[in-house]
Amino acid sequence: MICSLDDLRRKEVIDITSGERLGYIDDAEMDLETSEVEALMIYGRQKLFGLLGRETDVLIPCSDIRVVGSDVILVKLSVRPELSHPAKKEENKFKSLLK
Repeated sequence: MICSLDDLRRKEVIDITSGERLGYIDDAEMDLETSEVEALMIYGRQKLFGLLGRETDVLIPCSDIRVVGSDVILVKLSVRPELSHPAKKEENKFKSLLK
């Protein structure tokens, strides 16, 4: 099955281990050398209309995707969402240094 990013953005993502609704696909990470999609990204929800920032983004590696259905994408996350993006890992390291 061939699916465009626009088609993926209309599908809801659900974690099969917790049953949690993670949201909808917002972006994709690609390896430009191999032209492969590495991961799908769900941006964190805004807190108080964006005035208090956002929740953490969820990065879903393609290896964690189990089923792509007509309406939903079922995933089994191998890492915690708050630590899944490299930029977030660096941010967490920086916060721990400030304490």
